[in-house]
Amino acid sequence: MTPVAKVLLGEVQAGDRLADFAYDVTATTIVLGALAARDWRPMHHDYDFAVHRNGTQNIFMNTPNQAAWFERYVTDWTGPTGRLGRMKFRMLGSVYPGDRMVFSASVEAVTTDAVGCGWAHLLVTLAVEGETKTDCTVAVALPTSRTDNPWDRRGERWLP
Repeated sequence: MTPVAKVLLGEVQAGDRLADFAYDVTATTIVLGALAARDWRPMHHDYDFAVHRNGTQNIFMNTPNQAAWFERYVTDWTGPTGRLGRMKFRMLGSVYPGDRMVFSASVEAVTTDAVGCGWAHLLVTLAVEGETKTDCTVAVALPTSRTDNPWDRRGERWLP
């Protein structure tokens, strides 16, 4: 069964804003993310170590966990035919249990590459209480038509 495109490239333009997504972080959110990434460093699961040895206010979310949340946010918007090409982020602060992460994004550009793949270039922000904790640039491939699927692109037809 061919997945149905949720967003087509022609429906997106620079300046568009994605709907915000908010999530209340718990210690479990942080610990499970670290475990999934096989990140055994104690600052991601051991409160005493994080606070008394590292001097942080609590355990905090690791890099792969944040990457997964950015991926979820973008692919929830694109639907199953959106395909991440590149993602680059800059962590400015930590995310702790009790924080409410709010993801927001704007479309910075819409392009089609030399092999006909459509791209939406996004600036995504993860904020807590209005303070940016991480910002992320994302290039996500979107179908250019109802019959196009970026996941079908291979080799020279996929140039992220």
